[in-house]
Amino acid sequence: MAPRTAVSGVAACCRATAVAGLKQPAATATALSPLVSLFAALTIQTRNASILSNLRDNPGAHQKRIRVGRGPSSGKGKTSGRGHKGQGQHGKVKPWFQGGQTPLIRTWGKKGFVNHRADVMSEVNLDRLQAFIDAGRIDASQPITPVELIRSGLVGTVRDGIKILARGKEDLRTPVTLLVSRASAGAIDAIEAAGGKVTTRYFTKQSIKWLLEGKSEITDKPLPVGAEYVEGAVAKLRAAPHLRRLPDPTSRWDIEYYRDPAHRGYLSHQLAPGESPSLYFKVPGERRMVRPGGKIIEQKKAEDVLF
Repeated sequence: MAPRTAVSGVAACCRATAVAGLKQPAATATALSPLVSLFAALTIQTRNASILSNLRDNPGAHQKRIRVGRGPSSGKGKTSGRGHKGQGQHGKVKPWFQGGQTPLIRTWGKKGFVNHRADVMSEVNLDRLQAFIDAGRIDASQPITPVELIRSGLVGTVRDGIKILARGKEDLRTPVTLLVSRASAGAIDAIEAAGGKVTTRYFTKQSIKWLLEGKSEITDKPLPVGAEYVEGAVAKLRAAPHLRRLPDPTSRWDIEYYRDPAHRGYLSHQLAPGESPSLYFKVPGERRMVRPGGKIIEQKKAEDVLF
């Protein structure tokens, strides 16, 4: 608190100065005018200690604590608002406590499954894609890959891949060539109906970052497998600056997804005629059955099998 000056002291100083001015000569009285004396008196600082007893919090700054167990007249006495007897008074009851019966989680078990390791995809709808093409932010005459989608601002965060969805498919009128991680069936039909093409390829979060940094080059062809391809691949790497190759799928689910022609997967060319994308299915007519006696029986041909 700032020091204050007593009003009575200022008035007394003013009266004393005025009387002294009347008794002195005119020149001296002019020099000691009451106004000058008033400012001189204001410089006298006195401190009043009675303000300490008037200090208060701002209204609403302090909320009074409820004191329980302080007698029946307080309204929260005796049982302190917990009631009479029972577990609610003597201890804490957890929210999932079911009264002592066998918990339902033990009776029925857990239902369902949440895959916390599933890929997190960035979703792009066809109406937003057409809006960015109309605005000139995406060049539809060139193949559209995750690099173009991210650099244009249509996809803001680099995730495990990009999936094309069919919302606003009636707005799509530009033929586009897309290379993305996944695409819904409705989106594939709408893009191909507009004269475009969709190819799904396996990407990872790190591989997309490599593409953005220029450490990899985009391709829709898988890595060739076989000893005859080693020399050509090594010569290609030596002739050009070192680039990281894009990874291929390793899990069963991913391999089967990108082997499926219905998903326009980039591994669908590996399927033989009549072969399923499943890794557990073989083309009919290529297996041989061996009986215990050693006799080899050719399996029936595909055209002879109804189911």
